Amino acid sequence: MTHTMTLPALFAALVLLAAPAHAADVAAGKALAAESCVDCHGDDGAGDDDYPAIAGMSVEKFTKAMKEYQDGTRTKSPKMAKEAKKLGAVQIANLAAYYATLK
Repeated sequence: MTHTMTLPALFAALVLLAAPAHAADVAAGKALAAESCVDCHGDDGAGDDDYPAIAGMSVEKFTKAMKEYQDGTRTKSPKMAKEAKKLGAVQIANLAAYYATLK
């Protein structure tokens, strides 16, 4: 039995495989930030003398920081490490997308 695939079908399959598994949801990130982040980083992510600003942080930098808190390579804040470990990849992506929109 021979399987043949037309070029358009092959192209469509490749596009689907190359597409990101999850497009970040800024609104979901904002909602999660209101629950988890504002107590320390403030409503606008500007931080203060005790907590760093995260507003305007790039998605890459935010994601890297969260992963480092999760895996223990970033140890500046035990509280932040504890909070980061509660988050999954989708939640981190959503938070990163939200904070990247703030100035």
